[in-house]
Amino acid sequence: MVLALTWLVAASGAVAHATQAEADRELVFVNFRDIRNLNPHLYSGELFAQNLIFESLVRNVEGGVEPWLAESWDVSADGRVYTFSLRRDVTFSDGEPFNAHAAKMNFDAIIENTERHTWLEMIRLMDSVTAVDDYTLRIALKEPYFPMLTELAVTRPFRFISPKSMINGGTRDGVSSYAGTGPYVLADNKVDEVATFVRNERYWGDKPAIKTIRARVIPDNQARAMALKKGEIDVIYGTNLIDAETLAHFSQTPGFDVQLSKPLSTRNLVVNTTRPGVDEKNVRKALQHLTNREAISVGLFNGYESAADFLFAPNVPYCDVPLKPYDLDVEKAKALLDEAGWKLAAGKGVREKDGRQLILKIYYNSDSVTEKNISEFMQAEFRKAGVGLELFGEEEQAYRDRMKAGDFDIVHNISWGTPYDPQSFIGSMVRTVYGDYAAQLGLPQKKQIDQTVHDILVSVDEEKRREMFSWLLTTLHDEAVYIPLTYQRNRAVFTKDLKGVTFNPSQFEVPLEKMSF
Repeated sequence: MVLALTWLVAASGAVAHATQAEADRELVFVNFRDIRNLNPHLYSGELFAQNLIFESLVRNVEGGVEPWLAESWDVSADGRVYTFSLRRDVTFSDGEPFNAHAAKMNFDAIIENTERHTWLEMIRLMDSVTAVDDYTLRIALKEPYFPMLTELAVTRPFRFISPKSMINGGTRDGVSSYAGTGPYVLADNKVDEVATFVRNERYWGDKPAIKTIRARVIPDNQARAMALKKGEIDVIYGTNLIDAETLAHFSQTPGFDVQLSKPLSTRNLVVNTTRPGVDEKNVRKALQHLTNREAISVGLFNGYESAADFLFAPNVPYCDVPLKPYDLDVEKAKALLDEAGWKLAAGKGVREKDGRQLILKIYYNSDSVTEKNISEFMQAEFRKAGVGLELFGEEEQAYRDRMKAGDFDIVHNISWGTPYDPQSFIGSMVRTVYGDYAAQLGLPQKKQIDQTVHDILVSVDEEKRREMFSWLLTTLHDEAVYIPLTYQRNRAVFTKDLKGVTFNPSQFEVPLEKMSF
């Protein structure tokens, strides 16, 4: 009996020790670059880090929007005025109270820097922000805007930073610290090496199980995979950090788990309708028929990303439009090119018309091995019908600047995914945010497209909104402006003792605060 009791006491101590060890264990996350500037009202910082520190009035969840720093809200009958009742138990990590006055300061700081937020129609429509009292915030719009709550919930720019962190009462000139209301605070950052986040002990909600998160910087894909295998990191998370080969490898490796989200966004190519060659609809349609989506899905993604027939998957809100897919048909592509006057002379590998060769330039982000591989595959496929494709990889900022300027024939792109699709994505089509605006300028319907986008976003009539979406998506599909490739899924590979690895509706958020050992 004594022996049994001694064993039981020892065992209890071991369990208690193990539990404490698990509670104190650090989570080692990995990213391909430094966290950079985490000002929540700008766009240069890493989203996973901003999401740990800063919170908004509401948050996007499966099926809609739920309260966050706002406990509830009312919307006026005309859809123009939103009145939010704020939580009363929230402080920023520096001890400053969160209330309607602090919230208004944040909105004022964002509006003061309007030119940085042209992708958001909501910014243009915002008429006034008022602190009605300490815990009531009112936002008035010039026109109704149906995605209002969804866009308030995204990771940036509508998240709150302490007024004490602001410079000259705003954030356009930078911030002096990163004090938010979120579950973690940034404790230290060794640039290009590792950032350390510690649990925010002032946090108003349920505190996360893990006290410390270290985010290491490992740019190389193979080096990340090796670090996970050696136990130097605990999780690799995100579409850009894990290729299909790595995913397949770890799915068969003992001691590791793999998770895949539902389809979130569409990998696609944008075709510039103002450029010679692709300014002709038949040429653009021929490229659609030369695109072997299934081969890309299986050959490059091991089936983890399914072949995409449309710009948005039919399960995306308002996108269940009856469209006919462009089937893989090389002979049909050749016939369309012949009809357009692009002839393939005997002994020549590239079609010509009026002394000009049909050679197109495709641009991709040189940091993306996936985009490079797709480009090389498309080059070989287009050649089957006598279309030349020249490949150009550029670093990310130069690549994005080129998209914005419309200086491309074809460029890689990804739709913004839930919860941004389709409303924020189409909203960017009417301004020079990415490549969409420039690419559509050659279409005879461009003015009608822009007006339809505006009318969709301010519509309060659900049936009319659906009709307008149907016209817009049908027009873009028939004009072959976008070449859909695959439906992208978020992914994670992690050590088996890490629990709570899930996906938020937004592919850009990493719910590290939900994880535990």
